[in-house]
Amino acid sequence: MHGEYKVVDGKLVVADLEVRDGKLADVQISGDFFLEPAEALADITAALTGLPADASSEEIITALDQGIPAGTALVGFSVEAVAIAVRRALGVAKGWRDYEWQIIDTAPQSPAMHLALDDVLARAVAAGRRPPTLRIWQWDRPAIIIGNFQSLRNEVDLEAADRLGVQIVRRVTGGGAMFVEPGSAITYSLYAPGELVGHMDFAASYAFLDAWVLQALKEVGIDAFYKPLNDISSPKGKIGGAAQKRYSGGMVLHHVTMSYDMDAEKMMQVLRIGREKLSDKGVTSAAKRVDPVRSQTGMSREEVIARLIGTFKALHGGTDGAISPEEMAAAETLAAEKFETEEWLRHVP
Repeated sequence: MHGEYKVVDGKLVVADLEVRDGKLADVQISGDFFLEPAEALADITAALTGLPADASSEEIITALDQGIPAGTALVGFSVEAVAIAVRRALGVAKGWRDYEWQIIDTAPQSPAMHLALDDVLARAVAAGRRPPTLRIWQWDRPAIIIGNFQSLRNEVDLEAADRLGVQIVRRVTGGGAMFVEPGSAITYSLYAPGELVGHMDFAASYAFLDAWVLQALKEVGIDAFYKPLNDISSPKGKIGGAAQKRYSGGMVLHHVTMSYDMDAEKMMQVLRIGREKLSDKGVTSAAKRVDPVRSQTGMSREEVIARLIGTFKALHGGTDGAISPEEMAAAETLAAEKFETEEWLRHVP
């Protein structure tokens, strides 16, 4: 059995092996990576030999961590990369730990830049120029972000938005309008390989991709649950909503905004929230639907975000990263040519 994994901006890791009596045998790890001391390669193969063929990524990584001597330098690859190559050789289904996730907490950006970054980073993951990524958004101004298929005039009170200095933009995903202000919301995007959710229908993939968030929210005291199709909720009301876009090349953009400390009165001034939509949610007032994370945790927004990232790393791994200058330049161009234009904003009047 043969499996290969090319580390993004790193080296190639190749696993050749056999399975005998349900266990890994004749394991050989090779590639164009660097390893010091070189003798540690024997420790890597020894750690893998005899593992169950159905071992999870976590079990393979643990065996490697325990088997590789302290002080060994893996240059251009990692134990996670070895585990991915082994599981590819075995032909098993892909899980979160089969990828080397990068986590980015971006500096405050304009609404149009955030939308452009979503598109640029999604395409970079699809093209293999960037590893699967979790990105935390930071807002630099008040904004309304309407869904791709929403009517601008039906959703937004344009006069009120202008009076209150609220910028309006349109995203590439469907779903409903969002109102955000700096410090009021927690927004993140996942740029995930399509094969991670390839065996699921569209609806099931929403809950799957946000399961780690539900666990993190429970850890900080919120009895969170998923309400189909795309709401993160609690017994005290809705917390946030998700939206997705599938890209060619097998990539899923999945982004979520959760209320931290929302100004419900201002939201109701700038958004035209109809009675029919509210009745569908089983409530009589938009203000009652906004249930900030702050009121249920007593934690600062920064503390909540840190707990979210910590839970993601604990469950799925991940290293801190950054947006490259090339990605930032591409996003600036896309923001100017698309997301800041009246043509894009008003393509559904």
